[in-house]
Amino acid sequence: MAAVLQSQKTALITGAASGIGFAVAKLCRSRGMHLALLDIDEANLVKAKEVLAATDSSLKTETYNIDVGDKSQWDSVASRVKSTFSTVDLVLLNAARGSKPKDSDPWVNNVEYWRTIFDTNVFGPINGISALLPLLKNDTSPKSIVITGSKQGITNPPGGRNPAYNSSKGAIKILTEHLAHDLRSDPATAHISAHILIPGWTFTGLSGNVGPTSENEVKKPQGAWSSSQVADELEKALQRGSFYIICPDEETDRALDKARMQWATDDIIEDRPALSRWESGWKAKAEKAIREDAEGRRGA
Repeated sequence: MAAVLQSQKTALITGAASGIGFAVAKLCRSRGMHLALLDIDEANLVKAKEVLAATDSSLKTETYNIDVGDKSQWDSVASRVKSTFSTVDLVLLNAARGSKPKDSDPWVNNVEYWRTIFDTNVFGPINGISALLPLLKNDTSPKSIVITGSKQGITNPPGGRNPAYNSSKGAIKILTEHLAHDLRSDPATAHISAHILIPGWTFTGLSGNVGPTSENEVKKPQGAWSSSQVADELEKALQRGSFYIICPDEETDRALDKARMQWATDDIIEDRPALSRWESGWKAKAEKAIREDAEGRRGA
């Protein structure tokens, strides 16, 4: 699916005003692509357009202020995109929310907290797919839909008073798996691939790096990846045709990621307590097993 990252193709990106979305937009522009930039943050969306449009005035750079959880707004944006761009080739559904409940207990009297997270993180991509898939079907040249997930949707670490975020990203993993299968199984959509982007620890808007800033101007926490590193990893994975685009960071390499995911999966197979890696009776055993597994993978 590297064919989608080519000159004169079009990328549509949500969460485009900062972080990974903005970094992918910069990457796409460097490849000579037109850009449809979507974000709820109108002020930073304007700044993002100014930065990206200045790089090549011959290419289209359009912005759309949108709450991705609102289906009617998506329908309006899709109609405007269709009238402006001849095709849409790469869709990155990247907008996300990571807020925590106001009270300490996320399980009691915090239904709106759950609803807010799911409206953006789950229904945002669902709304986007529903609105944009007809556009992608019209042209049978290669297309790609990338949805941003999270390692927290796979290993599911407790704590932080934020089970809604983990749950939403777990739903995104399953949703994207089904989407990929359905697209490739139907001759009418076999030209459209789906992928899940799973960043590691990345310095984005969710962690304080808000706005379309130059990464040279912002002090990145030691151990974190920059958003541009994630964008580069996305391009390499699309070139490989990977579905699961799992990014490392400066603290967690691929071997450790795989060992952690293996332990989480084995909770089911071995009938261990849910999230046993963090249970007092299992924690030391889990840490030892994960460390040995990672070391074995590095030496293989």
